[in-house]
Amino acid sequence: MTKNEALVAAVAADYRTAPITDADRAMLAYVERLTRTPASVTAEDVNALRQAGFDDAAILDICQVAAYFAFVNRMADGLGVELEASSP
Repeated sequence: MTKNEALVAAVAADYRTAPITDADRAMLAYVERLTRTPASVTAEDVNALRQAGFDDAAILDICQVAAYFAFVNRMADGLGVELEASSP
């Protein structure tokens, strides 16, 4: 979507060092924690998003999108769904 392949590669390699805003970095840190260790997410994590400039509606969107992707991926894995090859 960004049409900036270097940025996409940098974020994919390590969002912590990618040339993105502090708000984007905070969002990705939250999403990583929610994805990898969901039981460890606390109100402090949500407050970190607020401090980064996100309002409650944006935080809800971030959480819902991350959770939905996790759900869909786990459903696909649980059913043995094979990914289709992407077209160039």
